[in-house]
Amino acid sequence: MSTVKDKKRWRLILGSDAKQSLSISLSDKEKGMDKTLQALYNSERRGGLGASSPNVARWLSDIREYFPSSVVRLMQQDALDRLNLTAMLTEPEMLENVVPDVHLVANLMSLGKLIPEKTKDTARQVVRKVVDELIKKLAGPTQQAIRGSLNRATRNRRPRHNEINWNETIRKNLKHYQPKYKTIIPETRIGYGRKRRALKDIILCLDQSGSMGTSVVYSGIFGAVMASLPAVDTKMVVFDTAVVDLSEDLKDSVDLLFGVQLGGGTDINKALQYCQQITSRPSETTLILVTDLYEGGNVQEMRKRMASIVGSGVQLIVLLALNDDGAPSYDHQNAEFLSALGVPVFACSPDLFPDMMAAALSRQDLKNWAGGHDIKVG
Repeated sequence: MSTVKDKKRWRLILGSDAKQSLSISLSDKEKGMDKTLQALYNSERRGGLGASSPNVARWLSDIREYFPSSVVRLMQQDALDRLNLTAMLTEPEMLENVVPDVHLVANLMSLGKLIPEKTKDTARQVVRKVVDELIKKLAGPTQQAIRGSLNRATRNRRPRHNEINWNETIRKNLKHYQPKYKTIIPETRIGYGRKRRALKDIILCLDQSGSMGTSVVYSGIFGAVMASLPAVDTKMVVFDTAVVDLSEDLKDSVDLLFGVQLGGGTDINKALQYCQQITSRPSETTLILVTDLYEGGNVQEMRKRMASIVGSGVQLIVLLALNDDGAPSYDHQNAEFLSALGVPVFACSPDLFPDMMAAALSRQDLKNWAGGHDIKVG
């Protein structure tokens, strides 16, 4: 037998059309929830949430009052997808009321130059909030994983002060602890080596077609974090039918994301050609290609380019997606070609990306790594 709570839930799901069949009273708060749901999901009715409706800002405020953040984000995305409410992202007073998340940033990136001048500052504040939250969550695990994976074979026993590996030095000299002075006498100093160049080179090559929006956001965040590590030299390249090197913008993730123009065609071959040109140490280079593999250019030339890159000694990894959006759509034939070359092809969640990079930089078998994390390899 249905409880009152169940009936109210179904009444809110089915909308006002169920008033008679589900005769049940709603509280004032539940009536408010019903009104916001009706405005979005029955928007063809009079008083619905139209694209030019002046009550969009009020609706954005109401859903934050009635629903948890996870539901608010979903409803915001539905409003953008179902009703094409670009006004949510082009009016400062409306943008101030949205709950920032990765999908919202991707939508702002897709609008690009369409964002009016009066809204740009607000848009940057929204993006900055999301970026800061993601960096806070992802920076530590990424830095720790990458640092832990790098080969320390270049250590020396007489390092300069700025070359000292303090963690290893302390660990090595624990037996020389002086209780009287509460300190350690470092008889042996461990250094990272005098090698001035980065130990590894990383190139993130991102497909900026519209379907890759959230993957580009996460890639930009990870790129900025890795660029902060002196042990790796990180470059970032984005492409559609043109190729743009955003490596100089890695110091500021917000500038980087606003430098991306989502949408347009796809020329993977041209992007890979550029990546080859900026590769100086193939055997020490890991190229992360983030794309759904739908090539808009010459497929055969793209495949030749991929084979050439692998043959040169570059570690090529293809991520079909870098997000939490579920199984992506991708070109299965190109994925099978890459798999035959020995290139791992799979989607990766942001939480697993640091561990994946650690495995990649230590040259582990990434197909085995993916299998160990229940990730389907293409």
